[in-house]
Amino acid sequence: MAKKSKDAVEYVWLQCTECNDLNYRTPINVKGGLPEKLKDGLKKYSPRLRKHTIHKIKRK
Repeated sequence: MAKKSKDAVEYVWLQCTECNDLNYRTPINVKGGLPEKLKDGLKKYSPRLRKHTIHKIKRK
């Protein structure tokens, strides 16, 4: 089994659309393009608001 190149994975932040906090950091595969569910946003828990909100990708 071949090892993956470290350049093929990029870490991005997920930013809450309501309070603009950077709550989560997740790896994405750069070669295959961005998955559709990441483009639309993920429903994740926001600790500040204490509810599930839409989080979108934010690259630093």
